Amino acid sequence: MSELKETRLDGSVVYDGHFLKVERDRIRLPDGKESHREFIRHPGAVVILPLLPDGRILLERQFRYPNGKVFIEFPAGKIDPGEDHLDCARRELVEETGYTAAKWRFVCTIHNAIAYSDEHLEIFLAEDLTHGEQQLDAGEFLELFSVTLPELLELVRRGEITDVKTIIGTFWLEKILAGDWTPA
Repeated sequence: MSELKETRLDGSVVYDGHFLKVERDRIRLPDGKESHREFIRHPGAVVILPLLPDGRILLERQFRYPNGKVFIEFPAGKIDPGEDHLDCARRELVEETGYTAAKWRFVCTIHNAIAYSDEHLEIFLAEDLTHGEQQLDAGEFLELFSVTLPELLELVRRGEITDVKTIIGTFWLEKILAGDWTPA
């Protein structure tokens, strides 16, 4: 595998924003030639698969500015510096939905844009939910709704859900609920 490794020679931050950083590095390729890589640094995020007591699955509708449309998604949010991933998932579930969960299980880590970002998403299953009050961040607007697993799968099949974290979470949830896969 080492013959595939690219080595950083030098580089710089070309954009340093509040949320994201864009870097441009000069690198050495496996064949010894030099090239450049531009990529986004992202702090990482969590994704929550919230399973309601009646077996329905909690989802959100949220407008996403870069694509100019409303997306259907699982609750998710950015990991703050030094924040434990599970603590972040607990916080995001309450903030976005108002729910708390008595049972949490880590599902997996995904990397959703490996060609141009170091973003990683930590997926958690949240069960034994209790409803409370949403605590949305300033400027955050979303709608909650719930579906059955067959309805969720149909939303994916019809292309009404195109968000990668939600599609991957849906397929994990299908396997978990069928008893085929057990999260950690």
